[in-house]
Amino acid sequence: MFSSHCIVGKHYRRAAPLAAALAIAFSFASSAQAGPLPLFPFLTMPQPMPQMQAAPSAEDESTVTQLPARLKRQVVNYATHEAAGTIIIDTPNTYLYLVTGNGQAIRYGIGVGRDGFTWSGIQTISKKVEWPNWTPPAEMIARQPYLPRFMAGGPGNPLGARAMYLGGTVYRIHGTNAPETIGTHVSSGCIRLTNADVADLYSRVNVGTKVIVLSNERRADNGRSVVR
Repeated sequence: MFSSHCIVGKHYRRAAPLAAALAIAFSFASSAQAGPLPLFPFLTMPQPMPQMQAAPSAEDESTVTQLPARLKRQVVNYATHEAAGTIIIDTPNTYLYLVTGNGQAIRYGIGVGRDGFTWSGIQTISKKVEWPNWTPPAEMIARQPYLPRFMAGGPGNPLGARAMYLGGTVYRIHGTNAPETIGTHVSSGCIRLTNADVADLYSRVNVGTKVIVLSNERRADNGRSVVR
């Protein structure tokens, strides 16, 4: 005669494997709901690289504002006794010529000084800066007290993508964040180009380059286009 103790023991031994199987199945079901297990948990998956912010482009504004044909950068016939590499600013016609020699020059459309702010003379490029900061001189602040005292370089800076400083003066050849002003008399004496054009000029000249600024009465209008 078997004791009830032995009968319980038999049923327990038979039920134990079944209970273990159910526990394993329940464990897998819970894991599936929580998400798939990694095939190799000891290996870490590569993390995405952080996105790098692109440097500002000097070409961006050229897609927004289209210049009249006469103000677009072009190679022209240009008779001069000045050496190749010289910059000549034709103030009344709003052109900048970079003499290339053999009777030719690269002509750029520019913005120049407004009435009372034009000047003339000979200077040299004393410094070149990409995306320059802007610190308005004291005399400009006196005339326009609302101007910022300092503005970091960048697409919103009125000096644009490049600046070439002229001797020890306050004047520069620089880019602009207002390309629609090319071909006008608008500045306080600086010479402005589109950002694309000033970047092109910047790449062609060096510190020490001679810059001739013609007076508002003297025209250098002998430049005729030969290559667009």
